[in-house]
Amino acid sequence: MNTAASTDRAPSASRADIVIAGAGLAGLSLAAALKTSLGTDLAVVIVDPAAARPPAEDGRASSFVAAARRLLETVGAWDAIAPDAQPIVDMVVTDSRTLDVVRPVFLTFDGDVAPGEAFAHMAPNTTVARALRGRAEALGVQFRAARVTALETTPGAAAVTLDDGSRIDASLIAACDGGRSPLRGMAGIRTVGWDYGQSGIVCTVAHEYDHGGRAEEHFLPAGPFAILPMTGRRSSIVWTEETARAERLCALPKILFQDELETRFGLKLGAIEVVDQPRAYPLGLKVARSFVSERLALVGDAAHVIHPIAGQGINMGFRDVAALAECIVDAARLGLDPGGPDVLARYQRWRRFDTVVMGAATDGLNRLFSNASDPLRFVRDLGLGLVDRMPGLKRFFIRQAAGLGGEVPRLLKGEAL
Repeated sequence: MNTAASTDRAPSASRADIVIAGAGLAGLSLAAALKTSLGTDLAVVIVDPAAARPPAEDGRASSFVAAARRLLETVGAWDAIAPDAQPIVDMVVTDSRTLDVVRPVFLTFDGDVAPGEAFAHMAPNTTVARALRGRAEALGVQFRAARVTALETTPGAAAVTLDDGSRIDASLIAACDGGRSPLRGMAGIRTVGWDYGQSGIVCTVAHEYDHGGRAEEHFLPAGPFAILPMTGRRSSIVWTEETARAERLCALPKILFQDELETRFGLKLGAIEVVDQPRAYPLGLKVARSFVSERLALVGDAAHVIHPIAGQGINMGFRDVAALAECIVDAARLGLDPGGPDVLARYQRWRRFDTVVMGAATDGLNRLFSNASDPLRFVRDLGLGLVDRMPGLKRFFIRQAAGLGGEVPRLLKGEAL
Protein backbone atom coordinates (compact mmCIF):
# COMPACT_ATOMS: atom_id res chain seq x y z
CA MET A 1 0.00 0.00 0.00
CA ASN A 2 1.28 3.49 -0.93
CA THR A 3 0.48 6.18 1.65
CA ALA A 4 1.37 9.78 2.44
CA ALA A 5 0.79 11.70 5.66
CA SER A 6 -2.94 12.19 6.30
CA THR A 7 -4.77 15.19 7.77
CA ASP A 8 -5.50 15.55 11.50
CA ARG A 9 -9.27 15.42 11.14
CA ALA A 10 -11.50 12.60 9.93
CA PRO A 11 -12.16 13.38 6.26
CA SER A 12 -15.59 13.35 4.64
CA ALA A 13 -15.64 10.85 1.78
CA SER A 14 -17.08 10.91 -1.75
CA ARG A 15 -16.78 8.48 -4.63
CA ALA A 16 -15.60 8.75 -8.26
CA ASP A 17 -14.47 6.28 -10.88
CA ILE A 18 -11.46 8.34 -11.98
CA VAL A 19 -9.71 11.13 -10.06
CA ILE A 20 -7.45 13.32 -12.20
CA ALA A 21 -4.90 15.43 -10.32
CA GLY A 22 -4.09 18.47 -12.43
CA ALA A 23 -6.24 20.81 -14.55
CA GLY A 24 -3.63 21.42 -17.26
CA LEU A 25 -3.86 20.27 -20.86
CA ALA A 26 -3.19 16.62 -20.01
CA GLY A 27 -5.75 16.44 -17.21
CA LEU A 28 -8.45 18.35 -19.08
CA SER A 29 -8.04 16.36 -22.30
CA LEU A 30 -8.08 13.04 -20.43
CA ALA A 31 -11.30 14.01 -18.65
CA ALA A 32 -12.91 15.15 -21.91
CA ALA A 33 -11.84 11.97 -23.72
CA LEU A 34 -13.24 9.70 -21.00
CA LYS A 35 -16.54 11.54 -20.67
CA THR A 36 -16.99 11.84 -24.45
CA SER A 37 -16.66 8.06 -24.68
CA LEU A 38 -18.50 6.86 -21.56
CA GLY A 39 -20.75 9.77 -20.58
CA THR A 40 -22.67 9.36 -17.33
CA ASP A 41 -21.40 5.79 -16.95
CA LEU A 42 -18.10 7.17 -15.63
CA ALA A 43 -17.72 9.69 -12.80
CA VAL A 44 -14.61 11.86 -13.33
CA VAL A 45 -13.29 14.43 -10.86
CA ILE A 46 -10.45 16.87 -11.58
CA VAL A 47 -8.59 18.09 -8.49
CA ASP A 48 -6.39 21.17 -8.76
CA PRO A 49 -5.92 24.28 -6.57
CA ALA A 50 -6.49 26.42 -9.68
CA ALA A 51 -9.72 24.65 -10.67
CA ALA A 52 -11.90 27.42 -9.21
CA ARG A 53 -10.93 29.86 -11.98
CA PRO A 54 -10.51 29.72 -15.77
CA PRO A 55 -7.03 28.87 -17.12
CA ALA A 56 -4.79 31.92 -16.78
CA GLU A 57 -2.83 33.59 -19.58
CA ASP A 58 0.84 32.63 -19.52
CA GLY A 59 1.99 33.86 -22.92
CA ARG A 60 3.00 30.42 -24.16
CA ALA A 61 1.95 28.85 -27.45
CA SER A 62 2.60 25.32 -28.65
CA SER A 63 2.74 23.33 -31.82
CA PHE A 64 -0.15 20.87 -31.80
CA VAL A 65 0.64 18.15 -34.31
CA ALA A 66 -1.99 16.57 -36.57
CA ALA A 67 -2.59 13.66 -34.18
CA ALA A 68 -3.23 16.04 -31.26
CA ARG A 69 -5.58 18.12 -33.41
CA ARG A 70 -7.55 14.98 -34.27
CA LEU A 71 -7.91 14.16 -30.58
CA LEU A 72 -9.07 17.70 -29.82
CA GLU A 73 -11.57 17.49 -32.67
CA THR A 74 -12.87 14.09 -31.55
CA VAL A 75 -13.55 15.28 -27.99
CA GLY A 76 -15.36 18.35 -29.31
CA ALA A 77 -12.86 21.07 -28.38
CA TRP A 78 -11.30 22.00 -31.71
CA ASP A 79 -14.06 24.33 -32.96
CA ALA A 80 -13.33 26.69 -30.06
CA ILE A 81 -9.58 26.57 -30.78
CA ALA A 82 -9.60 26.84 -34.58
CA PRO A 83 -9.99 30.67 -34.84
CA ASP A 84 -6.70 31.09 -32.94
CA ALA A 85 -4.88 28.16 -34.59
CA GLN A 86 -2.33 28.84 -37.34
CA PRO A 87 -1.56 25.94 -39.71
CA ILE A 88 2.15 25.27 -40.22
CA VAL A 89 2.42 24.69 -43.96
CA ASP A 90 6.17 24.28 -44.23
CA MET A 91 9.35 24.34 -42.16
CA VAL A 92 12.97 25.19 -42.85
CA VAL A 93 16.04 24.16 -40.85
CA THR A 94 19.33 26.07 -40.84
CA ASP A 95 22.63 25.60 -39.02
CA SER A 96 24.83 28.64 -38.52
CA ARG A 97 26.65 30.85 -36.07
CA THR A 98 24.77 33.66 -34.35
CA LEU A 99 26.37 36.50 -36.31
CA ASP A 100 26.47 34.79 -39.71
CA VAL A 101 24.98 37.10 -42.35
CA VAL A 102 23.80 34.19 -44.50
CA ARG A 103 21.97 31.21 -43.02
CA PRO A 104 21.83 28.49 -45.68
CA VAL A 105 18.80 26.19 -45.53
CA PHE A 106 19.84 22.54 -45.19
CA LEU A 107 16.44 20.89 -44.74
CA THR A 108 12.85 21.74 -45.69
CA PHE A 109 9.55 20.09 -44.87
CA ASP A 110 6.27 20.87 -46.59
CA GLY A 111 3.05 19.20 -47.58
CA ASP A 112 0.07 17.84 -45.68
CA VAL A 113 -0.21 14.59 -43.70
CA ALA A 114 -3.57 14.13 -45.46
CA PRO A 115 -5.27 16.24 -48.14
CA GLY A 116 -6.03 19.61 -46.57
CA GLU A 117 -4.59 18.63 -43.17
CA ALA A 118 -1.46 20.47 -42.02
CA PHE A 119 1.11 18.46 -40.07
CA ALA A 120 0.79 20.91 -37.14
CA HIS A 121 -1.01 24.03 -35.87
CA MET A 122 0.31 26.72 -33.55
CA ALA A 123 -2.15 27.85 -30.87
CA PRO A 124 -1.93 29.65 -27.51
CA ASN A 125 -1.87 27.17 -24.63
CA THR A 126 -4.49 29.21 -22.81
CA THR A 127 -6.90 29.02 -25.76
CA VAL A 128 -6.58 25.23 -25.82
CA ALA A 129 -6.93 24.93 -22.04
CA ARG A 130 -10.06 27.09 -21.98
CA ALA A 131 -11.64 25.10 -24.82
CA LEU A 132 -10.94 21.83 -23.02
CA ARG A 133 -12.19 23.25 -19.71
CA GLY A 134 -15.46 24.31 -21.33
CA ARG A 135 -15.86 20.93 -22.98
CA ALA A 136 -15.14 19.06 -19.75
CA GLU A 137 -17.68 21.13 -17.85
CA ALA A 138 -20.31 20.54 -20.54
CA LEU A 139 -19.69 16.79 -20.32
CA GLY A 140 -20.27 16.75 -16.58
CA VAL A 141 -16.71 16.54 -15.24
CA GLN A 142 -16.57 17.66 -11.60
CA PHE A 143 -13.91 20.15 -10.49
CA ARG A 144 -12.50 20.44 -6.98
CA ALA A 145 -10.33 23.46 -6.13
CA ALA A 146 -8.02 21.65 -3.72
CA ARG A 147 -4.58 20.10 -3.44
CA VAL A 148 -3.91 16.39 -2.91
CA THR A 149 -2.15 15.88 0.41
CA ALA A 150 -2.28 12.09 0.68
CA LEU A 151 -2.56 9.05 -1.57
CA GLU A 152 -3.68 5.61 -0.45
CA THR A 153 -3.79 2.60 -2.74
CA THR A 154 -4.59 -1.07 -2.28
CA PRO A 155 -5.14 -3.83 -4.85
CA GLY A 156 -8.88 -3.15 -4.65
CA ALA A 157 -9.21 0.65 -4.37
CA ALA A 158 -7.50 4.04 -4.24
CA ALA A 159 -8.18 7.26 -2.39
CA VAL A 160 -6.83 10.78 -2.23
CA THR A 161 -7.13 13.15 0.72
CA LEU A 162 -7.40 16.85 -0.10
CA ASP A 163 -6.20 19.91 1.77
CA ASP A 164 -9.80 20.87 2.58
CA GLY A 165 -10.05 17.72 4.70
CA SER A 166 -12.19 15.75 2.25
CA ARG A 167 -11.42 12.36 0.74
CA ILE A 168 -12.29 10.89 -2.66
CA ASP A 169 -12.35 7.11 -3.21
CA ALA A 170 -11.77 5.96 -6.77
CA SER A 171 -10.84 3.05 -9.00
CA LEU A 172 -7.93 4.94 -10.58
CA ILE A 173 -5.89 8.07 -9.89
CA ALA A 174 -4.38 9.80 -12.93
CA ALA A 175 -1.42 12.01 -12.03
CA CYS A 176 -1.44 14.91 -14.50
CA ASP A 177 0.20 17.23 -11.98
CA GLY A 178 3.32 18.33 -13.86
CA GLY A 179 7.04 17.70 -13.97
CA ARG A 180 7.42 17.98 -10.19
CA SER A 181 4.41 15.69 -9.65
CA PRO A 182 3.57 15.40 -5.93
CA LEU A 183 1.58 12.23 -6.63
CA ARG A 184 4.58 10.61 -8.32
CA GLY A 185 6.55 11.28 -5.15
CA MET A 186 3.76 9.96 -2.91
CA ALA A 187 3.76 6.73 -4.93
CA GLY A 188 7.53 6.39 -4.53
CA ILE A 189 8.21 6.44 -8.28
CA ARG A 190 11.71 7.68 -9.04
CA THR A 191 12.90 9.42 -12.19
CA VAL A 192 16.02 9.38 -14.32
CA GLY A 193 17.32 12.48 -16.08
CA TRP A 194 19.45 15.58 -15.90
CA ASP A 195 19.42 19.34 -16.25
CA TYR A 196 20.82 20.74 -19.52
CA GLY A 197 22.02 24.01 -18.03
CA GLN A 198 19.87 25.65 -20.71
CA SER A 199 16.64 27.63 -20.56
CA GLY A 200 14.09 28.28 -23.26
CA ILE A 201 13.17 31.95 -23.67
CA VAL A 202 9.56 32.25 -24.78
CA CYS A 203 7.89 35.37 -26.17
CA THR A 204 5.61 36.56 -28.97
CA VAL A 205 6.65 39.02 -31.65
CA ALA A 206 4.67 41.03 -34.16
CA HIS A 207 6.28 41.59 -37.56
CA GLU A 208 5.76 43.80 -40.59
CA TYR A 209 5.28 41.07 -43.22
CA ASP A 210 3.21 37.90 -43.29
CA HIS A 211 4.97 34.64 -42.37
CA GLY A 212 2.97 32.54 -44.84
CA GLY A 213 2.59 29.75 -42.29
CA ARG A 214 6.30 28.94 -42.33
CA ALA A 215 8.12 27.68 -39.23
CA GLU A 216 11.87 28.09 -38.95
CA GLU A 217 14.38 26.30 -36.74
CA HIS A 218 17.84 27.85 -36.61
CA PHE A 219 20.47 25.71 -34.92
CA LEU A 220 22.83 28.15 -33.21
CA PRO A 221 25.80 27.29 -30.95
CA ALA A 222 23.83 28.00 -27.75
CA GLY A 223 20.90 25.86 -28.89
CA PRO A 224 17.91 25.96 -31.24
CA PHE A 225 16.13 29.21 -32.05
CA ALA A 226 12.61 28.54 -33.34
CA ILE A 227 10.26 30.97 -35.09
CA LEU A 228 6.76 29.50 -35.04
CA PRO A 229 3.91 31.16 -36.97
CA MET A 230 0.78 32.34 -35.16
CA THR A 231 -2.41 33.92 -36.44
CA GLY A 232 -1.98 37.38 -37.89
CA ARG A 233 1.46 38.84 -38.41
CA ARG A 234 2.78 37.27 -35.22
CA SER A 235 5.22 34.51 -34.33
CA SER A 236 6.06 32.63 -31.16
CA ILE A 237 9.75 32.47 -30.29
CA VAL A 238 11.42 29.59 -28.45
CA TRP A 239 15.04 30.66 -27.95
CA THR A 240 17.50 28.36 -26.17
CA GLU A 241 20.39 29.87 -24.21
CA GLU A 242 22.62 28.93 -21.29
CA THR A 243 20.43 29.45 -18.21
CA ALA A 244 22.29 32.38 -16.60
CA ARG A 245 22.43 34.21 -19.93
CA ALA A 246 18.74 33.53 -20.58
CA GLU A 247 17.83 35.09 -17.25
CA ARG A 248 19.98 38.14 -18.01
CA LEU A 249 18.38 38.54 -21.43
CA CYS A 250 14.86 38.39 -19.98
CA ALA A 251 15.80 41.08 -17.46
CA LEU A 252 16.98 43.53 -20.15
CA PRO A 253 14.93 46.63 -21.01
CA LYS A 254 12.59 45.87 -23.90
CA ILE A 255 14.61 47.78 -26.51
CA LEU A 256 17.85 45.95 -25.64
CA PHE A 257 16.14 42.56 -25.56
CA GLN A 258 14.62 43.33 -28.94
CA ASP A 259 18.06 44.18 -30.37
CA GLU A 260 19.40 40.79 -29.22
CA LEU A 261 16.35 39.07 -30.64
CA GLU A 262 16.63 40.81 -33.99
CA THR A 263 20.22 39.57 -34.36
CA ARG A 264 18.86 36.03 -34.39
CA PHE A 265 15.45 36.66 -35.97
CA GLY A 266 16.76 38.62 -38.95
CA LEU A 267 14.88 41.12 -41.13
CA LYS A 268 13.10 38.81 -43.56
CA LEU A 269 9.71 39.64 -41.99
CA GLY A 270 10.48 43.35 -41.70
CA ALA A 271 10.43 45.30 -38.46
CA ILE A 272 9.63 43.27 -35.34
CA GLU A 273 8.21 44.15 -31.94
CA VAL A 274 8.11 42.03 -28.79
CA VAL A 275 4.48 42.12 -27.61
CA ASP A 276 4.69 40.35 -24.25
CA GLN A 277 7.10 39.81 -21.38
CA PRO A 278 9.83 37.27 -22.26
CA ARG A 279 10.04 34.35 -19.83
CA ALA A 280 12.78 31.75 -19.37
CA TYR A 281 11.96 28.12 -18.58
CA PRO A 282 14.73 25.70 -17.45
CA LEU A 283 15.26 22.73 -19.75
CA GLY A 284 16.09 19.17 -18.83
CA LEU A 285 15.32 15.50 -19.39
CA LYS A 286 13.28 13.57 -16.85
CA VAL A 287 11.57 10.20 -17.37
CA ALA A 288 9.77 8.25 -14.67
CA ARG A 289 11.18 4.78 -14.01
CA SER A 290 7.62 3.50 -14.16
CA PHE A 291 4.51 5.14 -15.61
CA VAL A 292 2.22 3.23 -13.27
CA SER A 293 1.90 2.12 -9.68
CA GLU A 294 -0.92 0.41 -7.84
CA ARG A 295 -4.12 2.20 -8.98
CA LEU A 296 -2.05 5.12 -10.30
CA ALA A 297 -1.07 6.24 -13.82
CA LEU A 298 1.37 9.06 -14.65
CA VAL A 299 0.37 11.21 -17.62
CA GLY A 300 2.12 14.04 -19.48
CA ASP A 301 4.87 15.93 -17.66
CA ALA A 302 4.37 13.80 -14.55
CA ALA A 303 5.70 10.89 -16.63
CA HIS A 304 8.24 12.68 -18.82
CA VAL A 305 9.88 16.03 -19.55
CA ILE A 306 12.02 16.36 -22.68
CA HIS A 307 13.90 19.07 -24.57
CA PRO A 308 11.65 21.15 -26.88
CA ILE A 309 14.09 20.78 -29.79
CA ALA A 310 11.60 18.65 -31.76
CA GLY A 311 8.44 20.31 -30.46
CA GLN A 312 7.15 16.99 -29.11
CA GLY A 313 6.80 17.53 -25.35
CA ILE A 314 3.17 18.60 -25.23
CA ASN A 315 2.25 16.18 -28.00
CA MET A 316 3.72 13.23 -26.09
CA GLY A 317 1.30 14.17 -23.32
CA PHE A 318 -1.59 13.85 -25.77
CA ARG A 319 -0.30 10.42 -26.78
CA ASP A 320 -0.38 9.43 -23.11
CA VAL A 321 -3.94 10.72 -22.82
CA ALA A 322 -5.13 8.89 -25.92
CA ALA A 323 -3.49 5.61 -24.87
CA LEU A 324 -4.73 5.71 -21.27
CA ALA A 325 -8.25 6.72 -22.32
CA GLU A 326 -8.38 3.81 -24.76
CA CYS A 327 -7.19 1.36 -22.11
CA ILE A 328 -9.78 2.62 -19.59
CA VAL A 329 -12.68 2.72 -22.06
CA ASP A 330 -11.95 -0.75 -23.45
CA ALA A 331 -11.91 -2.17 -19.92
CA ALA A 332 -15.04 -0.33 -18.81
CA ARG A 333 -17.04 -1.53 -21.81
CA LEU A 334 -16.13 -5.12 -20.95
CA GLY A 335 -17.27 -4.57 -17.38
CA LEU A 336 -13.69 -4.71 -16.08
CA ASP A 337 -12.04 -2.59 -13.42
CA PRO A 338 -10.68 0.60 -15.08
CA GLY A 339 -7.90 0.79 -12.49
CA GLY A 340 -6.98 -2.88 -12.57
CA PRO A 341 -3.43 -4.13 -13.07
CA ASP A 342 -4.08 -5.37 -16.62
CA VAL A 343 -5.28 -1.92 -17.69
CA LEU A 344 -2.26 -0.20 -16.18
CA ALA A 345 0.16 -2.79 -17.59
CA ARG A 346 -1.25 -2.19 -21.08
CA TYR A 347 -0.80 1.57 -20.70
CA GLN A 348 2.76 1.13 -19.47
CA ARG A 349 3.70 -1.13 -22.39
CA TRP A 350 2.14 1.28 -24.85
CA ARG A 351 3.80 4.45 -23.68
CA ARG A 352 7.01 3.98 -21.76
CA PHE A 353 9.26 2.52 -24.48
CA ASP A 354 8.08 5.12 -27.00
CA THR A 355 8.81 7.87 -24.46
CA VAL A 356 12.30 6.59 -23.68
CA VAL A 357 13.12 6.48 -27.40
CA MET A 358 11.86 10.05 -27.92
CA GLY A 359 13.74 11.28 -24.85
CA ALA A 360 16.97 9.73 -26.11
CA ALA A 361 16.42 11.19 -29.58
CA THR A 362 15.84 14.75 -28.34
CA ASP A 363 18.76 14.46 -25.93
CA GLY A 364 21.04 13.35 -28.76
CA LEU A 365 19.85 16.12 -31.09
CA ASN A 366 20.41 18.75 -28.43
CA ARG A 367 23.94 17.54 -27.77
CA LEU A 368 24.70 17.31 -31.48
CA PHE A 369 23.46 20.79 -32.38
CA SER A 370 24.05 22.89 -29.24
CA ASN A 371 27.76 23.42 -29.71
CA ALA A 372 30.27 25.39 -31.78
CA SER A 373 32.31 22.40 -33.02
CA ASP A 374 33.18 22.81 -36.71
CA PRO A 375 33.72 19.05 -37.33
CA LEU A 376 30.33 18.25 -35.79
CA ARG A 377 28.75 21.06 -37.74
CA PHE A 378 30.11 19.61 -41.00
CA VAL A 379 28.76 16.12 -40.17
CA ARG A 380 25.28 17.30 -39.13
CA ASP A 381 24.94 19.63 -42.12
CA LEU A 382 25.90 16.78 -44.43
CA GLY A 383 23.25 14.61 -42.78
CA LEU A 384 20.56 17.31 -43.06
CA GLY A 385 21.41 17.81 -46.71
CA LEU A 386 21.13 14.08 -47.45
CA VAL A 387 17.74 13.85 -45.76
CA ASP A 388 16.55 16.87 -47.77
CA ARG A 389 17.28 14.96 -50.98
CA MET A 390 15.25 11.87 -49.96
CA PRO A 391 11.50 12.58 -50.35
CA GLY A 392 10.44 9.20 -48.96
CA LEU A 393 12.48 9.67 -45.79
CA LYS A 394 11.14 13.22 -45.37
CA ARG A 395 7.56 11.94 -45.64
CA PHE A 396 8.37 9.36 -42.96
CA PHE A 397 9.78 12.06 -40.66
CA ILE A 398 6.71 14.26 -41.25
CA ARG A 399 4.35 11.45 -40.23
CA GLN A 400 6.45 10.71 -37.16
CA ALA A 401 6.55 14.38 -36.20
CA ALA A 402 2.78 14.59 -36.77
CA GLY A 403 2.28 11.83 -34.18
CA LEU A 404 1.07 9.27 -36.74
CA GLY A 405 3.89 6.76 -36.55
CA GLY A 406 4.00 3.49 -34.61
CA GLU A 407 1.00 2.08 -32.74
CA VAL A 408 -1.33 5.07 -32.84
CA PRO A 409 -4.24 5.25 -30.34
CA ARG A 410 -7.66 5.61 -31.95
CA LEU A 411 -8.26 9.16 -30.67
CA LEU A 412 -5.08 10.32 -32.46
CA LYS A 413 -6.49 8.88 -35.68
CA GLY A 414 -9.63 10.93 -35.18
CA GLU A 415 -11.67 7.83 -34.29
CA ALA A 416 -14.15 7.77 -31.41
CA LEU A 417 -13.53 5.22 -28.67
